[in-house]
Amino acid sequence: MAGPVTARGAPGGPRPASPSRIAVVGGGPGGLYAAALLKRRDPRREVTVWERNAPTDTFGFGVVLSDETLGGIRDADPVVYAALDRELVRWEDIDVVHRGRRTTSTGHAFAALGRRRLLEILHARCADLGVRLRFRAEAPPAAELAAGNDLVVAADGVHSRTRQAYAAHFRPRITTHRCRYIWLAADFALDAFRFETAETGHGVLQLHAYPYESGSSTVIVEAREEVWRAAGLHVLDEAGSAARCAELFAGTLGGRRLRANNSAWTAFRTVVNDRWSYGNTVLIGDAAHTAHFSIGSGTKLAVEDALALADNLDAHRTTDEALAAYEAARRPAVASTQRAAAASLHWFEELADRVDRPPRRFAFDLLTRSRRVTHANLRLRDPAFTATVEDDFGCPPGTPPMFTPFRLRGLTLRNRIVVSPMDLYVAQDGVPGDFHLVHLGSRALGGAGLVMTEMVCVSPTGRITPGCTGLWTDEQAAAWSRITDFVHTSAPGAALGVQLGHSGRKGSTRRMWEGIDRPLPEGNWPLVAASPLPYRPGVNQTPTALDRTGLTAVREEFTAAARRAARSGFDLLELHAAHGYLLSGFLSPLTNHRTDAYGGDLEGRLRFPLEVLDAVREAWPDDRPLTVRISATDWAEGGTTAEDAVTIARALAAHGADAIDVSTGQVVPHETPAHGRSYQAPYADRIRNETGVPVIAVGAISSWDDVNSLLLAGRADLCALARPHLYDPHWTLHAAAEQGYEGPAAPWPAPYRAGSRRPPTGRRD
Repeated sequence: MAGPVTARGAPGGPRPASPSRIAVVGGGPGGLYAAALLKRRDPRREVTVWERNAPTDTFGFGVVLSDETLGGIRDADPVVYAALDRELVRWEDIDVVHRGRRTTSTGHAFAALGRRRLLEILHARCADLGVRLRFRAEAPPAAELAAGNDLVVAADGVHSRTRQAYAAHFRPRITTHRCRYIWLAADFALDAFRFETAETGHGVLQLHAYPYESGSSTVIVEAREEVWRAAGLHVLDEAGSAARCAELFAGTLGGRRLRANNSAWTAFRTVVNDRWSYGNTVLIGDAAHTAHFSIGSGTKLAVEDALALADNLDAHRTTDEALAAYEAARRPAVASTQRAAAASLHWFEELADRVDRPPRRFAFDLLTRSRRVTHANLRLRDPAFTATVEDDFGCPPGTPPMFTPFRLRGLTLRNRIVVSPMDLYVAQDGVPGDFHLVHLGSRALGGAGLVMTEMVCVSPTGRITPGCTGLWTDEQAAAWSRITDFVHTSAPGAALGVQLGHSGRKGSTRRMWEGIDRPLPEGNWPLVAASPLPYRPGVNQTPTALDRTGLTAVREEFTAAARRAARSGFDLLELHAAHGYLLSGFLSPLTNHRTDAYGGDLEGRLRFPLEVLDAVREAWPDDRPLTVRISATDWAEGGTTAEDAVTIARALAAHGADAIDVSTGQVVPHETPAHGRSYQAPYADRIRNETGVPVIAVGAISSWDDVNSLLLAGRADLCALARPHLYDPHWTLHAAAEQGYEGPAAPWPAPYRAGSRRPPTGRRD
């Protein structure tokens, strides 16, 4: 592809800071608002909007705008804000209707207006400012526009032709999702944002509805593709679809009809682009990125893009610098919104797995689905509703959810906080020392209900690094006894768990800070695995595939280590079957290529981990719980899927696992994880609610608010945190203090009680 075109096709040189001739492709809210802002900031500019439809054409009905977005509009163009403010419908309630029961939460600020009225306001503002509006006119080809203008703003939507013309540069990634939805309207105004489920013989359908003017409401109906087809909705025309949806949600509609407006069933597409500008062409709104309608963000993002673009054109010397700064400024906010939207989208995709939750828990789960609304801000918005959910959960008065006890077999954990296993790599010959005593002891003193060791290896050749701890000798067991004795004596009420594992093909490497997953410069030991596949070809050594004799030997190593762990006084044992280590290597089709009984389909791949689990369960005291950590997805094509993880969890529970510790990934080096806040929790949620097995959620859970939200929503039973406990060994006690909790689930050790209040940081006069 040719290099970037410069202003009006001129060769080379930076483009001027204030482009004088601007073309906007797309006459939706984002394009119109961008045109108005750019013209208002510099009336000398020639700004043209190209819109293929008529000015009265619009798709959909209402538009929801946040207070934040409205504040930005007010500051940038008071005329537009004043016109909008006269039209806005405002309300505070959300109604969740499930199985005939309505649960209402208040304190939520919403503002909406009709999409057509929004466009009329923007049309008028553009006309007043002197923007040329070209309706029923296809924009010239992208290259022609770029050559004839100083700046091209592509606001041409999810199906952007501009983006497609420069696809090799923008590098778009478009994901089509599993639900079908249709935009409709009702000729009356609801008094709340309303969510309602309809459980039919074909599956579950969902309604999203809200008022947008005095006599009208937007109504969106969505269903999984297979439900949509089974219900016969795929063969209905526009009128038939509206009539059928009105029947399905007759309660909300009071028997009234629904109307359409060029309405069609479609699947939502998430658009992500590696770059948002090319030469003098820049993407905004849905052309650059999309976020699922269930968090009401499409128009918001487009308007905020327009604001940021105008600001950066004013602030920088050249257009090139301005476009780079615009993208740098907007990407973090857009990425955050897209993560929230993805969480919300997936919540509705998996709706059928949630319908059996009690009504108030169901409502709380729905309200917190995107992770933007949490337990803490719901307590501020609607303390009465939140209190009822806490009461249903079993919280004693004045007790946050994280400080309610939890029982596994004969062990009652005083709270729901787990210090996640963290490899320290400071052992000598597998023997834990003072560093381990201080690390584990300080976190037990810090208030956590359960403190986990690092992965404790069952054999010298099962170590990850020379610094790993072990339980293959009595000397190691005695050293562990010293630590368990300290915890039980000095931090009574805290439980200490041991995680047993074998490194498999990921062993014989340097300590993490010396080069993670890099082989030792000398002294390497032979590796074993499910299949003779190196972790990284050409870097890590090729392991030997375990034969029958080797399988038996490894199983007995786990059993012997479990017996030593019991004698050492551990309260809980966890098998490490995640992150590409030995047992995980049997579970994943990417690392298990065996053709015998221990490979092939999932039943075969489960065989050896289950044999180890059976042996360990028999060796481990019956009254003490046993958990298993798994990787619920490999984050790689052809690997373990979320559906596989449910099957794996169900099988592990049938063989004696009391809970599943749900992690993800680290199985293959070419993984592409979708990192983000609490990003692994949805996998725990699915396993918990499809199998009924208790789960430990892990993965970027960093605040006590996240913990309370996950627990109350029914997505987890326990929450494991690692980095927060590295930052603050007393994280749990501090979480209690910050929430004003002083009960038995978070006792301060007697010598530390004087520190149970945050010390003053300076004068307060």
